[in-house]
Amino acid sequence: MALTDQQYHDIMRQYEQIRYQNAKESERRREEVYRKIPGYEELDRSIGGAALKTLHNLLEGDTAAIDSMHDEVREKLQRKKALLTEAGFPADYLEPIYQCAACKDTGYLNDTVYPRQKCSCMRQKEIALLYAQSQIQELIAKENFSTLSYAYYKGEDLDRFRGAVKISEDFVQNFEHDYHNLFFYGTVGTGKSFLSGCIANELLQQGHFVLYFSSIRLFEQLANYTFANNERQPLSDLQNDIHNCDLLIIDDLGTEMTNSFTSTQLFNCLNERHLRHKATIISTNLSLEELQDRYSDRVFSRITGNYILCKLSGQDIRMCKKLSN
Repeated sequence: MALTDQQYHDIMRQYEQIRYQNAKESERRREEVYRKIPGYEELDRSIGGAALKTLHNLLEGDTAAIDSMHDEVREKLQRKKALLTEAGFPADYLEPIYQCAACKDTGYLNDTVYPRQKCSCMRQKEIALLYAQSQIQELIAKENFSTLSYAYYKGEDLDRFRGAVKISEDFVQNFEHDYHNLFFYGTVGTGKSFLSGCIANELLQQGHFVLYFSSIRLFEQLANYTFANNERQPLSDLQNDIHNCDLLIIDDLGTEMTNSFTSTQLFNCLNERHLRHKATIISTNLSLEELQDRYSDRVFSRITGNYILCKLSGQDIRMCKKLSN
């Protein structure tokens, strides 16, 4: 579905603000370095002088001027880095600052084959507006590998969780090279959504297009676009994003009202993504037996045949944390 003009302008204003803030920070850093490192400002300005000198020499017929300038500039750049590190600054302290290095905070990739191709960071901003997916930001803010703890697991439960963590880490590490899907299932509050959030956080940082839906929200969206009569956006646009995003996360499968529509839509989603080798993560409190009873045999077969099954068990960690506070 398409953005409205207002939504598009809102996103582009976000990028303008990001560039403005980064430019202010870059200028602050430069002034700091000029103030603390004697001679750095003069050295910095001399590089521009070298370019003007080279242009003059070229006009005078000196064909070796460019090679000479390259050597001079290379030497000056090395000296600048040395001065920075000697003064305790990182060598890249004055490099351009970008929130997204891929598009340089413009929203578009500099691709000569596909001009004006949207960056994954822009697609994520669009998703936040179009599908009300801001909850993924809340998810990854508190659920990432840096906050992972084994303190609430013991015995077999601990072994299962350690195994699921290893599978999750391998999934991230090999994401760009190997096609895999994950199915986290088991009792309530044992870390299924947490691990999905850990994976989403890592892949978002790598610039991948991650789409997150609670099961209820996913089928609500599909139903709205399928059955709404007034001002309905094309279903094909929603399906296109669901089928083609780098990673689709379906959280709490089984909490939606299950019927022939949801079962059919679920199978179509999983089947299309499998055919396109697009990774999917599903979490659910259902057992495998309950999964088979609730959905069609086609859905059960697709999941058990094409997903790495990770069973988690143990006490409800969310409840334990509440009781301990």
